[in-house]
Amino acid sequence: MTLQAAKRPEGRILLTARWLVGHRDGRHRLYENGEIVFEDGEVVSTGHHFPGEVVRRIDYGNAVIGPGFVDLDALSDLDTTILAYDNQPAWKKGRVWPRSYLEAGPYEMYSREELAFQKKHAFATLIRNGITTALPIASLFYRAWGETAQEFEDAAEAAADLGLRAYLGPGYRTGNQLVEADGRIVTHYDEPRGLAELDAAIDFARRHEGAAGGLIRAMFAPDRIETSTAELLRRTAAAARELDIPVRLHCCQSKIEYDLVLTQHGMSPPEWLESLGFLNERCLLPHGTVVSGSRLVERPGRDLEIIRDAGAAIVHCPLVSGRHGNAVDHFGRYRAMGLKIGMGTDTSPPDMIMNLQVGMILARTMAGSATAVRSEDYYDAATIGGADALGRPDLGRLQPGARADITVFALDRPHSGQVIDPIQTMLLTGHGRDVSTVIIDGRFVMEDRVIPGIDEAADNARAQTQFEGVMARYPQRTHGHPPMSEIFSSSYVVERKEDAA
Repeated sequence: MTLQAAKRPEGRILLTARWLVGHRDGRHRLYENGEIVFEDGEVVSTGHHFPGEVVRRIDYGNAVIGPGFVDLDALSDLDTTILAYDNQPAWKKGRVWPRSYLEAGPYEMYSREELAFQKKHAFATLIRNGITTALPIASLFYRAWGETAQEFEDAAEAAADLGLRAYLGPGYRTGNQLVEADGRIVTHYDEPRGLAELDAAIDFARRHEGAAGGLIRAMFAPDRIETSTAELLRRTAAAARELDIPVRLHCCQSKIEYDLVLTQHGMSPPEWLESLGFLNERCLLPHGTVVSGSRLVERPGRDLEIIRDAGAAIVHCPLVSGRHGNAVDHFGRYRAMGLKIGMGTDTSPPDMIMNLQVGMILARTMAGSATAVRSEDYYDAATIGGADALGRPDLGRLQPGARADITVFALDRPHSGQVIDPIQTMLLTGHGRDVSTVIIDGRFVMEDRVIPGIDEAADNARAQTQFEGVMARYPQRTHGHPPMSEIFSSSYVVERKEDAA
């Protein structure tokens, strides 16, 4: 099947607003009462007083027109990590398979139809939050093993149908964390299975790179460093070099992961990746919070320097990290070191603006200083930083020749407050629901918060039903197989109507 996105509007279109985030001389800049012109998916002009003819003019009033957000770790399923928010430790609450579940035979907890639905539902949610370029991430906890090429055929179709710019590739692994009966966490390996999944991912990449007029690109997505063998990582790196596509590997995100890699290989995660020849400028590494010199690692080392010197990028996901009591220490220091940093949402809601806000708060708290980071530093990471990590100078910025990936952020909401600077106001009082219009590759994919062909209320109801179905199966893959009531705690005692009858 040939993937096709919707036809772009013909002719030059001019947009105006109280503020425009344009780009010149390598930096964003603010144009007061600015205007942007685009045609056939490409930015033609930014600034003031465009002299040429246009076929359509749209004034968005008190708003910010800016580049779309680049999400390097974009939620693409129904987020089971929120179930761990008040239910810890993870290995007792179904976040790590017990050996009994593995021996009984893991199975897919969603049908192909359900997986296809949740991808499209998630992609629409990303668009609603102003995310125009997405690299999907989904949990493998409820999967038989890795993701399948078949489901990513459906994902590619959904992205093209919605007009989302997406880098796609099924997640794969050669290992999986297990919790033993005595509570020890170990890794179970099935290398042949993981290598077969990599072969399928390579085939998918060859067939889909550049599909839908360039909206669909390919990537490699080995799941986590602690669930990967050396052979899997070597072959992944070789394939990424051959096809010149990005590879994302979750790394340096937990103390359990760090200790497992150190025990198995005698090296820290970055040291091991360096020894394998894995790291280079194509590598995207969420989350970079547990590294040598951090509060959780006493062992000295050069983890961040290794990542920096290889040209790899840290994918910063402050909301999901903060929810689990973790944070990079700290964003300002990472930038000063010269690390490449892009942003990811990686949890629900996939609200990039909320992530920027939480990131700023955590960075200033970790640094003990309000001057550690500024609003534009985080806004840059969500736009230029992500685009540069992908090697895409045509994304993340609005300048002539760039792709017309554009968001309109309203500043006239009751909660917006007073505006002294539009980006500062966005990061003080804004949220993803303030994004009113999204344009991707010159196509209006959302206008006035309406996405064509999407019934938001019906999709939310269906998502809730699917989510409850997965929750009901949690006891099967939880240590000791306790009932749901013991896995998922309630904030307060629940009194149900039927119990009072």
